[in-house]
Amino acid sequence: MRTTPRTTVPTAPPATPTAPALPLPALLALATAVFVTALTETLPAGVLTAMSADLGVGEPAMGQAVTVYAIGTAVTAVPLTAATAGWGRRRLLLTAMAGFAAANTVTAVSSDYPLTMAARFLAGVAAGLAWALLAGYARRLAPPELQGRAIAVAMTGVPLALSLGVPAGTFLGSALDWRVPFLLMTVLAVGVTGWIAATVPEVPGRARGERTPVLGALTVPGVRPVLAVTFVVVLAHTVLYTYIAPFLDRRGMGGATDAVLLAFGAASLVSIWFTGAHIHRRLRGLTVAATLLIAAAAGVLGLVTGSTLAVYGAAVLWGLGWGGLPTLLQTAVGDAGGARADAAQTMLVTLWNAAMAGGGVAGGLLLDGLGAGSFPWAVLVLLLAVLAVVLAARTHGFPAHRPDAGR
Repeated sequence: MRTTPRTTVPTAPPATPTAPALPLPALLALATAVFVTALTETLPAGVLTAMSADLGVGEPAMGQAVTVYAIGTAVTAVPLTAATAGWGRRRLLLTAMAGFAAANTVTAVSSDYPLTMAARFLAGVAAGLAWALLAGYARRLAPPELQGRAIAVAMTGVPLALSLGVPAGTFLGSALDWRVPFLLMTVLAVGVTGWIAATVPEVPGRARGERTPVLGALTVPGVRPVLAVTFVVVLAHTVLYTYIAPFLDRRGMGGATDAVLLAFGAASLVSIWFTGAHIHRRLRGLTVAATLLIAAAAGVLGLVTGSTLAVYGAAVLWGLGWGGLPTLLQTAVGDAGGARADAAQTMLVTLWNAAMAGGGVAGGLLLDGLGAGSFPWAVLVLLLAVLAVVLAARTHGFPAHRPDAGR
């Protein structure tokens, strides 16, 4: 009997699971929004002397342009976050960008010190809206195993603002007029508004039944040490950064402010790249290293007073320590907060800006009372307290292993 040979039907190889990917266009739009926020915040540091001369006030008084911005954020972040909890995240971010455009425009055209301070306060209010949602927004756009990297991408706006924005603004302020960089910030805020509208997906706010009181995040183990570290390390950083121009001027390097900030910012870029690559498994170690690097920078600035090279070396150490810290602290508080991560992020934003306000006031008092040479020693004392808290919080706050590190 004849048999028909069996025909073998080839089967397709099993599909290879697609590796999760970051939504880069949306995250880069968020990074640009962070850039606008961070540069609006820090730009007065680079043009402080010119602003004070033009507006007819002293440098310590002009330094309060950073302080009043921070106060605007600190006093409005919690109530505004609660009031807008049901808003879509994109709608809220677009509102914040419109606020930045308005505030920078007024700052650029104002010739009146009180009006300038009012515009800076408005910018701080816009920052309260933006900072309270940006890290959480980036986190929600990414798969769980890539959330730390998503935050790192969004936070690249901070070192870019410091490495490119502030030096460029300082240069333009010196070559043209200090008002020019603020006008350019308005243009950038308008541009990023369109970018966000085109590429960032809407993420709904929380329904009324899902909302938790912001202060309730303080009861979650680990949140308080992260918030304490945030407050003190930002206070230390702001004391020196806000008054970097007069500090360098007393060292005979007043014309090198933009170059020193460029060195600081370039090192910050390296720091955030390294942090993004290793944060998933080494958050604790990176936080300790960042604290030690900034402390080393303060030590160099305090001990070595006659070397230009030492100042640049300290700026590099400072940038290597500072660049990744926003990502580290935002990730740490998000991990510690768990189900209350959004509330914890809002608390972090509030304390961050309260520390900036405190740093601006403390730096002005130190400048008037003890001189600019006191800044590095004040920074060093504060960082010793930071290091003690980080080392003690090894179970909650800054654990040796992140909760999702095994994924």
